[in-house]
Amino acid sequence: MGFKELVVIAWQGILSNKLRSSLTVLGIVIGIASVITLMGIGEGAKKEAEKQVQSLGVNLIYVRPGAASNASISQGQGTAPTLTYDDAKAIKETCPSVDEVAAQYQSSYQVQHGEYNTSTTVLGTEPAYPEVRNFHPARGRFFAADDMKDATRVCTIGDTVKEDLFPDESAIGKQILIRGELFEVIGVMEKKGANQMTDMDDQIFIPITTGYSTLFGLNTVTGQAVKMVLARAKDGQDLQAQFQITNLLRLRHGIKSPDQDDFQIRTQMDIMQTAQSITGVFSLLLGATAGISLVVGGIGIMNIMLVSVTERTREIGIRKAIGAKFADILWQFVLEAIILSVAGGLLGIALGMLGSDWIGRFANWTCIVTPFSVFMAFAVSLAIGLFFGIYPARKAALLDPIVALRTE
Repeated sequence: MGFKELVVIAWQGILSNKLRSSLTVLGIVIGIASVITLMGIGEGAKKEAEKQVQSLGVNLIYVRPGAASNASISQGQGTAPTLTYDDAKAIKETCPSVDEVAAQYQSSYQVQHGEYNTSTTVLGTEPAYPEVRNFHPARGRFFAADDMKDATRVCTIGDTVKEDLFPDESAIGKQILIRGELFEVIGVMEKKGANQMTDMDDQIFIPITTGYSTLFGLNTVTGQAVKMVLARAKDGQDLQAQFQITNLLRLRHGIKSPDQDDFQIRTQMDIMQTAQSITGVFSLLLGATAGISLVVGGIGIMNIMLVSVTERTREIGIRKAIGAKFADILWQFVLEAIILSVAGGLLGIALGMLGSDWIGRFANWTCIVTPFSVFMAFAVSLAIGLFFGIYPARKAALLDPIVALRTE
């Protein structure tokens, strides 16, 4: 019996019970659509995480102080005053693979303008900060090298601070009080949003030299302590820059063993890998959840095919009696299962892509349907038809024709 004839017979078998076939296909449609939609959500989460990391800047290296301890209990990285402003200047001057450096020292203060006041983070840093962080003023300007040199009392404020202190007027040129010290607003930063549990817009940026002389003061042991040094590596030289910074700080701090490091260095690649591993697990869980519905749909196909074999036992006996071979009966029922699963797969792919688009448009969530997920969904639907169709088909092909003909 030719393949074309087998396909025709299988199609007639499917059409003989349209409602049952439609419900079987529906199970596969829901499973495939769920896989594509949830994988799209997972891929979107991965791309969004990468975008968030990239928005922090490019080729960044984060240098933080070590951990302070109290009664042998570590208080966490960044709590010990082991990193100084002189270290930051040495990194910029000594490390050839480092392009730019921006030291940071921040603390929370109550800030006032007229009748308005708010509690916010005041961050002392350097003029290179906008370039290093990829975070630029939307209006006005960031402070310059002259402001650093003269320790000028100027500041650039975040968008949230602007709305809190200047809801109905321009902030440029106005003065604000930070812990009783007057600062002139020279710029307003672009909207950045929250990142790593920090609202980037709820900050005030001042020259770090001004901060030391007016707000932060000096540490009695280390002098001008900093809470983080942001270093931007030259393109393709991240590892070299990290190596140079590590060796420089060990030399400056008199550290002979890596176990005694009083600082912590992390690269942007480390953060990217962490984000990707988290979103990867998220995507895997979503895919596994959707995969359960596919298995259920496959079991539905097997169940329907077994019912079909039982109902058509006499038909199978007649076909075998007039010369149909084992392979003919086997492929007839396998093809029925494959047609059902492939039809469900194609409809599920279309529904999954529409669902991903709907979520992206109306639920304000990034969904990315990749060619791989579509190909995988189609391949899985084909495999389901083959896997769950073989047992019922083999059962039909092994029927004894005499016993089958006696069946009512």
